[in-house]
Amino acid sequence: MKYLVTGATGHFGALAVRHLLTRVPAADVVVSVRDPRKAADLAAQGVEVRRGDFTDPASLDFSGVDKLLLVSSDGPNRVADHRAAIDAAVRAGVRHIAYTSVTDADSSPVNLAADHKATEEALRASGVAHTFLRNGMYHENYTPSLAQGAVVTAAGTGRIASASRSDLAEAAAVVLTGEGHEGKAYELTGPRAWGFDELAALAGLRHTAVTAAERKAGLVGFGLPEPLADLLTDIEVNIGAGVFERVRPDLAELLGRAATPVEDAAKAALG
Repeated sequence: MKYLVTGATGHFGALAVRHLLTRVPAADVVVSVRDPRKAADLAAQGVEVRRGDFTDPASLDFSGVDKLLLVSSDGPNRVADHRAAIDAAVRAGVRHIAYTSVTDADSSPVNLAADHKATEEALRASGVAHTFLRNGMYHENYTPSLAQGAVVTAAGTGRIASASRSDLAEAAAVVLTGEGHEGKAYELTGPRAWGFDELAALAGLRHTAVTAAERKAGLVGFGLPEPLADLLTDIEVNIGAGVFERVRPDLAELLGRAATPVEDAAKAALG
């Protein structure tokens, strides 16, 4: 059995490969990365490294692969990127694709969900067995602000059931190497919903709630591109509206243990 992970040098992909290597031999693992030089450590462990760039469909080589973890891209043409990967998987005869989607991708009002919904639809239409890993927001999206000494959001008093990036990557490895996951959509959240007042208090800080316009302006002022500032602000506004507060059991069930609480991520961020 051959398992391939795309984006294996990124934050999520690297963790997924790490967890995968605890479950299967390195000789059974393949990674597809834009710059193979960044995967030299994996090659040294016996992992097969292939160059693959979603924006260059001809470079996507999934030959000999049985199961594929399609880690969602961050590019401006995310849906086209994903369709290129799905097409390459179909041509190569990949039997199962697990895709890192987002919470309630088929019904969420969050702008981020639109690209994931379109990718899920493309996977359904592909005819390949698939699993949707609908990842919630990462703890690590928010805990770095604690070390920076300021917690500022447009989320108001909203609550979010975020999850550890490592837990979500481990769940992906579980699905990829396990059986019976085809055709399923897993809603993956942390063990409880928390608010930004609580998060700030973990570092002895106060949460400053601002308007969406103020938040976007602040992010742009920090140097973020306007489209990314829009995306992050929209997520926070939807947190405020309660979109991400529901706790689901799927992550803990896949892991066979309780999911990591936000307090642990906060401790790590604070050193």
